[in-house]
Amino acid sequence: QVQLVESGGGLVQPGGSLRLSCAASGFTFDDYAIGWFRHTPGKEREAVSCISSGNHSTYYLDSVKGRFTISRDNAINTMYLQMNSLKPEDTAVYYCAATRWGCTVWGNWRAIDYWGKGTLVTVSS
Repeated sequence: QVQLVESGGGLVQPGGSLRLSCAASGFTFDDYAIGWFRHTPGKEREAVSCISSGNHSTYYLDSVKGRFTISRDNAINTMYLQMNSLKPEDTAVYYCAATRWGCTVWGNWRAIDYWGKGTLVTVSS
């Protein structure tokens, strides 16, 4: 069965760092683009970052460029999001996601094949 399990969320002060992990199982990890969405109540779901299945090209939401870094380790079916210089507006539930359609459709959450349950990131002093 397909599983995407997030970890690493928590409470951090502004300017701090956090690393999210997503452990995948039940599908051919290497064939999927994987990444992160985030959602805060009252706001639209945002596509935060994506890393492709082939050449591992990356996508970042403009507001996180230069602060977040996405990576994947296909040997252990795990994807990471390193988040530095965190801001209060980064507070959200972060969801791991996978799609066979590639990062070019990443902004369309309806194209996602598999979702994790989410992990809460709170940035506050």
